[in-house]
Amino acid sequence: MRIALLVPGPFDTVSGGYLYDRRMVEGLRGLGHAVRVVELAGRFPMPDEAAMTAAREAWAGLGADETAVIDGLALPAFAPLASGLAARRAVGLIHHPTSIEPGPNQAELAALERELFAACGRLVATSPYTAKGLPPLGADPARIGVVEPGTDRAPRAQGSGGPGARILAVGSLIPRKGHDVLLRALSRLTDLDWALRIAGPAADPVHADGLRALAEELGLAGRVTFLGAVTDAALEAEYAAADLFALATWFEGYGMAAAEAQARGLPLILCTGGAIADLVGPGAAILAAPGDANSLSRGMRRPIYDPALRAQMAEASWLAGQALPSWEDRAQRFAAELEAASRG
Repeated sequence: MRIALLVPGPFDTVSGGYLYDRRMVEGLRGLGHAVRVVELAGRFPMPDEAAMTAAREAWAGLGADETAVIDGLALPAFAPLASGLAARRAVGLIHHPTSIEPGPNQAELAALERELFAACGRLVATSPYTAKGLPPLGADPARIGVVEPGTDRAPRAQGSGGPGARILAVGSLIPRKGHDVLLRALSRLTDLDWALRIAGPAADPVHADGLRALAEELGLAGRVTFLGAVTDAALEAEYAAADLFALATWFEGYGMAAAEAQARGLPLILCTGGAIADLVGPGAAILAAPGDANSLSRGMRRPIYDPALRAQMAEASWLAGQALPSWEDRAQRFAAELEAASRG
């Protein structure tokens, strides 16, 4: 197949969604498919004029035999081209609907997605949870497929060696990741010996500044390290030296960082927003409702101070992590979805 992936630029953006896209491109090319990445300029997901222009130009530049795959973050910019999407059986790659993100444009984005989800020849969701949310937004259930992310085989985390517990959180500094909820939960546990390290870019600089201020306000500045965007090697070192992985997310279309932590056998402390709880192995995690800092704090207390419980959770996490799908398998599944789209 010849495939064009249309995605907001830059393609090397640090996020789970972009990592999925990059790994899928790599895997499809490894299978012998010709994949071209088209980076779109402008503002997304609520498109500005630059985004609409980029979408029109990218669409006009498609080869006659190319399968168009449009990342869901870019999809709203293609609303004026909905009839063309239907005619070409374009594929929408949906990490999660953009209209569920908090913000002033939710209603407008929902209207655009309703039109575009119906127009696409096929939608590929990155989790069963996300797939279930697409028919209420106009998608035909018969034209929805699921290709979950893969994970790389990784060495088992060795931990910090103590004293205390080293907690790792991985996620962009945006409100949806719930880092503020995690900080508030930990502020109730200052009688315990722990340190928190947050790896992730300041995708929302105002929110990132607010998180640093919150850590100061809660008296946690000496225990919390904001690592910013880190290299792959640095992140690998963070996973290896962690004792616990924590993410108090409000919503995840899948939860790739949690899957990576589980692949390394880290005990998990999670809020159950979206699909993230679905990938957790039995006994591997402490779970709390999104936004519930009190329950999260109560659940975290024992794993932080009890190494024996952490060891039990780590074993459960490691076993579940070894059963996660590989990226190679995911690329084959994705190719099958594209073939299904071409058949109509």
